[in-house]
Formats: sequence, structure tokens, C-alpha cells
Amino acid sequence: MIIVGGGASGLSAAGALRRRGIDSLVLERDNEIGGTWARRYDRLHLHTMREFSGLAHVPIPKRYPRYLSREQFAEYLTDYARQLELNVVTGTAVRRVRRDGGRWVIDVGARKDSAAMEARVVVVATGQYGEPCIPAWPGRKIYKGRLLHSCLYANAAPFVGLRVLVVGAGNSGAEIATDLSEGGAAFVSLSVRTPPPIVPRDPFGLPVQRTSILLSLLPAVVADRIARTTASLALGDLTRYGMPAAAFTPYGRRHVPLIDVGFVAALKRGAMAIRPAVTDLTPEGARFADGAAEAFDAIVAATGFTSGLRSLLDADGVLDDAGEPIGLSGEPTSAPGLYFVGFVHSLRGHLFEANRASRRLARHVERYLQS
Repeated sequence: MIIVGGGASGLSAAGALRRRGIDSLVLERDNEIGGTWARRYDRLHLHTMREFSGLAHVPIPKRYPRYLSREQFAEYLTDYARQLELNVVTGTAVRRVRRDGGRWVIDVGARKDSAAMEARVVVVATGQYGEPCIPAWPGRKIYKGRLLHSCLYANAAPFVGLRVLVVGAGNSGAEIATDLSEGGAAFVSLSVRTPPPIVPRDPFGLPVQRTSILLSLLPAVVADRIARTTASLALGDLTRYGMPAAAFTPYGRRHVPLIDVGFVAALKRGAMAIRPAVTDLTPEGARFADGAAEAFDAIVAATGFTSGLRSLLDADGVLDDAGEPIGLSGEPTSAPGLYFVGFVHSLRGHLFEANRASRRLARHVERYLQS
């Protein structure tokens, strides 16, 4: 069997399968295990606790801190693959996954130099962040400054002394704006289209992930009310600092909130300005939904990703309208022998869910192979 994607979810799936005596071949497009983590922005740390961020059957060692840095987590992924003796082939990009008779065909490499592999079972673990998205703003071609997606941002050094606009108030956007404000940018604005619910990572010294796992057991309306009260007590009224009020319903909408690890403090001390949604770009900068225009030397688009599954998969009835898998991660799909892992929107933590889903996946694959 073949696993497409050698990130955390793909490795956890391979580890859970190995525990059941099932060998798999993991195809990873990056040149090294954990490479995508190692290349993310420098200040990145996990928002989830060490205890709840390990992969299947091999917890993260206690020598690591509660919240691992990107380098530390990449190191753990490499050690995980080595310890379980997983068969990971790096530098191998999968172009297409298609059904041919009773087997799956996996096309790897560029079209002019492609090869095909076959398997009875294929697990797609390429993740929700497969392809970066920058909106098709009017004026993109005439903007004279530097425009980049957040996945290409490393640190504030190239932006010292510049006016920078960060577009998108998710976790990456908020952390990058904070990093820029602390790293020497002359002026930082954060464009907010949909105000996010904001929660501290450790409200009153209690890790928010631990609380979220417990709140997930309650009715969504009750969980949202408790979370909203806690956030209000811990962070105060952020509308005083220009942050629009959010519809605080993360459990009802199953939408991951903005986890605060310094953004709120920067906002309160006036280190950044909040702006509305961007409508178009100008030669000098950006125009916003309120009609105002400002000049910016650089724009960082923290505007999300698509899964890329529509172009990867040739299979009917397995993706929803948003291009994400139908059904629960790790469960069988309507296409025999096709499984997904790592595609989940959860307030309990992506890595926590990946561990559980990979164990569930291994049980289903074992039964499928035995049949």
C-alpha cells in the first residue's frame, strides 16, 4: 500500500499500520522528512501541548518543552520515521491518483518524465495546506512593492524599516504581524476581513488545548459561552484597540480560533494597526473596504491554502464542494481502498486528531486487506 504525503499525518498513518504488521511506502515530495516544518517562519511553535502532539504509538519525548519549536518538531518527525523504520521516499511528487480496475495507480514525477506505481490501498495524507492561495485582487499586476504568500515568510529581517501590510487574521497572519512589529518594520497593518475569535494559549496558566478537549464534550452552545467568557476575562475588550468584534462560536462552527501568543499584547501597545478587508491593490499599496488607500512597501498574504485534492484525485464522490474529503478522517470512503488522514477542522488540535485518525485508519485497512 502507498501513503501519499510524508508529513505528520502520513507518518502517523504509516506508524499505526506498522504496529499492525502492515508495511507501507510513503511518498513525500519534500527532499527531507519534516522539511516543510523546518522551512516555516522562524518564530513558529506548536500551539498544542507536547503530551497531545505526538504521533501514533511514539509520544514526543519529555526532553522537549511543552510547546515545540518548528525545528524541534521536524527533528521529532525524523526520529519517529527512523525509530519505526518507516519506508519513506523523499523528493517524490505525486501528480495523480487514479483507479484502474481493482487497483489504484499513482503517477509520480512530471508529465514528461513520469512513472506509475500500483497499490491495492492508497492513503492520501497531503494535508489541508497543499497549495497557497493569494486572492486575485484587482491591481496585482501594477503593485510595485513586494507581494508574497505567508508560506514564504521567514522572519522580519528583509522588512526592517518598511511599511508592511499583512492580509488575513488567522494564526499565521497574527503571528507574522507580531513578528514584523517586533522585528523592526517601520509600520505594520493587519487587514481583517472576518474577525476571528481570539483565545489565549494559556488562559490563567491553563493550556487552552486541554480545556478545548474537555469543552468538546459539551453542547456547542455551552462550550462557546464558556470559551467566550474565559477569553473576555483574560484578554479584555479588544474593540478598544481597533479589533472588530467576532462572532464567538468556534465550537458551533468548528472553526479554529486565533491562538494568542503575543498578538494581543502587540495590539494593545499600538505596535500594529487594524485595517478592513482589501478590495484592490494600487501601484503604491492597497485600498480597503472603507474606501481608504495606503502605501505599503510589502504585502504578506496570509490568505490560506487549498488542499489541491481536485487536481490530485481522479475519483468520484469522495470530495465535498470545498474540495475536502467527505466523511471522517481515517474512515473508509465510497471508493474501495481509498482513505484520507489529516484532513480535519478540530479545536482539540490537528496533531491530536491525526494520532487518533491514524489508529482508526489502521484498523479499517487491516480489515479491508483481510477481506
